[in-house]
Amino acid sequence: MLVFGNPSTVSFSDKYATTFRRLLPAPFTIAIILTFFTFILALVFGNDEIYYNSDKNSIALTAEFWYEGLWNVNGLAFAVQMMLMLLLGHVLALSKSIDKLLNNLSSYCTSNAKAAFIITFFTILFGLFNWGLGLIFGALFARKIGEYASQMGHKINYAFIGACGYVGMMVFHGGLSGSAPIKVSDKNHLINMMEGVELKTVLPETLPMSETVFSTMNITASIALLIIVPLVMFWVAKKIKVAKVSIPPGNVKPMEKKGNIGMEKADHSKIVGLIVGSLFLVFSLYKILQSENIATLSFLTPNFINFTLLGLGLVMHRNIVKFLSSIDQAIGGVSGILIQFPLYYGIMAIMKDSGLMTSVAEYVSSIATNETFPILTLMSSGALNVLVPSGGGQWIVQGPVLVETSINNGIPLAKTVMAMSYGDQLTNMMQPFWALPLLAITGLKAKEILPYTILLMLIGFIIFTAILIIF
Repeated sequence: MLVFGNPSTVSFSDKYATTFRRLLPAPFTIAIILTFFTFILALVFGNDEIYYNSDKNSIALTAEFWYEGLWNVNGLAFAVQMMLMLLLGHVLALSKSIDKLLNNLSSYCTSNAKAAFIITFFTILFGLFNWGLGLIFGALFARKIGEYASQMGHKINYAFIGACGYVGMMVFHGGLSGSAPIKVSDKNHLINMMEGVELKTVLPETLPMSETVFSTMNITASIALLIIVPLVMFWVAKKIKVAKVSIPPGNVKPMEKKGNIGMEKADHSKIVGLIVGSLFLVFSLYKILQSENIATLSFLTPNFINFTLLGLGLVMHRNIVKFLSSIDQAIGGVSGILIQFPLYYGIMAIMKDSGLMTSVAEYVSSIATNETFPILTLMSSGALNVLVPSGGGQWIVQGPVLVETSINNGIPLAKTVMAMSYGDQLTNMMQPFWALPLLAITGLKAKEILPYTILLMLIGFIIFTAILIIF
């Protein structure tokens, strides 16, 4: 049983968590509701000419749009790419190498303020590398800090430390695993997504990550996050109430040892796992060197990132059996992507094929200027993320409207992609959906971390808004 001090803001967080439960059903249910809502909007505001020229009635035609989008081949491939990115990042976090790092870092967490700074800094760092890794790393680190404080008798605010361990979900979309930036770097993704939509200029085949994630704007944002957020949490940690905690060490069930025969020995061999993983990484290096233009980072595609993560997973686990055991532990976290993404592509198909997307883009163009559009994008993306708690799913639904508006208004597409990414990740701090793994690992409750994650969201909003205005 976990014992720790209750934060003074429990009454607020109780009401907040209860309101979320009352207003928001499961993400899959929300996806269904959004499907029906989009269906009705298409019938009311869709292009009359599209429906008039069809031999089917409007309801049947809209249903056809939805059905074809539901099983879109590109959509299914995108879903698998995002699932693997989360899964393999989670697998890395479960490796012995990460566990050793956590134990070493925990020894420096001798006070609430030091613990807050260290966990925030490293969780942001790992979150920028991979969102699955950042999410589970932060959760495991928060647990380790709690166990260390319990063992040493240090006073901490465990709920606050848990919130700091969730900060990776506020930065990931501007990192190497951000769904929108890595997807637009995929060849012909933008062209396929906007097929059938008239644009004033031709879409590029690819938008390399050198223009999005590794742009001067986003690098500045990442550095600001790494410096400002840990320092603010360090300062806050000194002001809030702390208490002794009692957290028993996590019990890791050892793998059952038995005699291996034949090729089973290869499955358990550290040498085989290391060699196979190393070969993957060598080929990743080969792909980088074979890239037509390394400077644009065109090699950083979803497939390349997942392939490299697979190699890293094998190397860090050393043993194929242990690697597969980690896969079994992590697999449950990707189920939402598997079942929800087809629905998001169905929504996108309705919007695009009915002409609704063009109507929305024209309306946005009429009220936004080149200066206000990035900020409006950030805010609207943040609001939509509450309903669609998936960066990839949100890009599917919102991306086409943003691309059409951006292209037709002459607004840099890369900046639009990043503005959407910032908004999407920002409200993860008030949307407890992705916090479920952290809550399970730490033993905390959503209502205990929410007051502090909302504080993180406000800090992030100031940073991201300032970056979009400056650049």
